[in-house]
Amino acid sequence: MSATTTPSGSLAAPSAPDSPDSPTDPKRRALGWRLRFGILSLIWGFSFLLIKVGTEGYAPFQVTLGRLVFGTAVVAAVLVTKRERLPRGARTWGHLAVAALLLNALPFSLFAYAELTIPSTLAGICNATSPLWGMALSLVALSEDRPTRRRVAGLGIGFLGVLTVLGAWQGFSGLDFRGTAMALLASVCYPIGWIYVRRTLAGSSHSNLSLTGAQLLVATGELAVVTPLFTSFPTHFPVVPLLAIVALGAVGTGVAFLIQYGLVAEVGPTTAQMVTYFVPVIATAAGVAVLGESLSWSTPVGAVIVLAGAALTQSRPRDRSRKPAHS
Repeated sequence: MSATTTPSGSLAAPSAPDSPDSPTDPKRRALGWRLRFGILSLIWGFSFLLIKVGTEGYAPFQVTLGRLVFGTAVVAAVLVTKRERLPRGARTWGHLAVAALLLNALPFSLFAYAELTIPSTLAGICNATSPLWGMALSLVALSEDRPTRRRVAGLGIGFLGVLTVLGAWQGFSGLDFRGTAMALLASVCYPIGWIYVRRTLAGSSHSNLSLTGAQLLVATGELAVVTPLFTSFPTHFPVVPLLAIVALGAVGTGVAFLIQYGLVAEVGPTTAQMVTYFVPVIATAAGVAVLGESLSWSTPVGAVIVLAGAALTQSRPRDRSRKPAHS
């Protein structure tokens, strides 16, 4: 099982071989997956706006717990419908507990805390740095990922974009260091979690749907333990922030994963993961249009540079079977 992680912090399904010819109209099929691709981009792009709205009425840990509860409920409903069982074995559940912490509980909480002090637009752009961190870490942790000039150049370009977004030439004037650091740390959690999963759960006989359902269930349990220790039970329940949390969990985590699951199975992980490059664009547009967040020229310019660098780090060498390898 070749597993990848998604912006929702869930495991994506392994790529499936091309299906045989079917009577389905190819144009209709192409339109179908592109439509779902666009919907997924919108869902994840608006997730940062929903986090911001949720934290206006509830503590960050409460936002994350609610997100996980509703997201888990959606995936659990699908598991029951498909009659799939959760994984068995203490060792598997132990690995899933670590994956749940790195891919869900910790980054979700960090983004929620970050957005107490930084705009949702900046949080969305910080999330887009995840492929950069992933490439840097994989060169160290995964022996099969060999550095190439293009990928190293992409890494450098990407981090130049980060410095542009943060306004390095102005001495980071007006930047909230704590919130920004939390958002960047959250983006680092995803590739660390992905590398851990790749080392421990690759080759598992359990389906990705089953593993992700278990992962979200464990993450919910982790937040259920932590949240009461750091927050008090709400004395009132603001409706709009509550609806934002419900949407963030049920749609932004549960439904989004199911869409991603289908996309990976249909068009492969490489194409499906391209959604990552649209998320910060939508997050920025949503933050400015809906929340009225300010936007300087360096933010969109830096975001473009980040995405260009991230795209280069994800590039792969040409198929060597078509060209003799040089010694």
